[in-house]
Amino acid sequence: AEEPAGRRGRAPQPGPGPGSPAGGPRVGFEGSPGGGRRVFSPAGEFREFSRRQLRDMERLFRQYDAGKDGFIDLMELKLMMEKLGAPQTHLGLKNMIKEVDEDLDSKLSFREFLLIFRKAAAGELQEDSGLHALARLSEIDVSTEGVKGAKNFFEAKVQAIHESSRFEEEIKAEQEERRKQAEELRQRKAAFKELQSAFTQ
Repeated sequence: AEEPAGRRGRAPQPGPGPGSPAGGPRVGFEGSPGGGRRVFSPAGEFREFSRRQLRDMERLFRQYDAGKDGFIDLMELKLMMEKLGAPQTHLGLKNMIKEVDEDLDSKLSFREFLLIFRKAAAGELQEDSGLHALARLSEIDVSTEGVKGAKNFFEAKVQAIHESSRFEEEIKAEQEERRKQAEELRQRKAAFKELQSAFTQ
């Protein structure tokens, strides 16, 4: 009878050497580029927000995603809160991320960023939390407080509205100017014709 191999004196197992293609474990990374991440549709998942609100949130997210990697990390969030006028401690920033960091990668994806505004709209953020300050100071109205919310929203948004609609206003002003010029030209021609007919009578 053959003696079973114990801890000592185990014979090396035959197999491919370290230089051969099958030698060693294959490491797979979940969620790597092209690795089966589902496509995120903000309008589909966050139906409580209008397309304009989602565009505003995306613009804000891109503005502070300094690394342009599709995430806001701790340092980018630090800068964001400083720019919004509500600087946070290192621990405060970590807690802000932790509150919406569903995949536990210690940074905010755009979807997790939108969760901040969902929680703000639902009144689920503590008044003294960094996330509450972020939602309140970002000038994106997700208030459900009715008239009071609308009043605060309009006060906070006056500047932002001017900024965002300045382009549209310029186009309207140009169109109005062209219309006025065309009207003046038409009136001048009519006046000239009247003058001409007065002379030819």
